Amino acid sequence: MSDFAAIRSSYVQAAYSKAADTKPATNDVNPATADFSTMVSKAAAQAVDTVRTGDQMAIAGLNGQAGLQQVVEATMAMESTVQVSVALRDKLVEAYQDIMRMPI
Repeated sequence: MSDFAAIRSSYVQAAYSKAADTKPATNDVNPATADFSTMVSKAAAQAVDTVRTGDQMAIAGLNGQAGLQQVVEATMAMESTVQVSVALRDKLVEAYQDIMRMPI
């Protein structure tokens, strides 16, 4: 097994262990029955968790406690989450402005 495969394998095992230790109650909401505010708050909470995980992994990498692959994957996930959040914010602001321009 190559070093890359060993790092990837250990990262996957750690992710599965972490997922098994957490309670799955909040993410298993049926979109058909959930209201909009609940879905938005859950998405925001997931985004914050992703950013926190990326920060923690970067700190662990600087301390030598995490491999380069793990740090890069966490950083890429964090970057993607921030980009989606900014795009969503822009669309929400645009929609709000369109509503405010409507005649009464």
